[in-house]
Amino acid sequence: MKVKDVMHKGVTCVEPTTPVKELAKRMRDSDIGAIPVCADGRLVGIVTDRDIICRAVAETGNVGKMTAQDVMTKNVVCCSPEDYIDLAIEVIEAKQVRRLPVTDSHKTVLGMLSLGDISHKVKKQLSGEVLQAVSGHHL
Repeated sequence: MKVKDVMHKGVTCVEPTTPVKELAKRMRDSDIGAIPVCADGRLVGIVTDRDIICRAVAETGNVGKMTAQDVMTKNVVCCSPEDYIDLAIEVIEAKQVRRLPVTDSHKTVLGMLSLGDISHKVKKQLSGEVLQAVSGHHL
């Protein structure tokens, strides 16, 4: 099975200058935990709900003046829609991330692969192993 068979398609990106408050509202309204940040159509970062809490609220508390580029994770680990899901799972486990943007060779975002996507499409034993590996550092 390939990533394209499992990923969530139709992901919307934001610009680096998008206010953090707007990011939080989009996450709430769309019931998502991460938003890719793109400049000139290419992925330059990702903002998670945890980034907002840890980098904006906990560090400065000045959320009203912060933008996506202030809180985003740079050098984002991605996968290709043509990658086999086993490879993407290995990356998720090794990097301890819950979501992987799916990009083409030009870093254009095509979709997102999340733990939830994996849990709905692969065998229960494998999805349980992935969840345990990603959450293991919290034990």
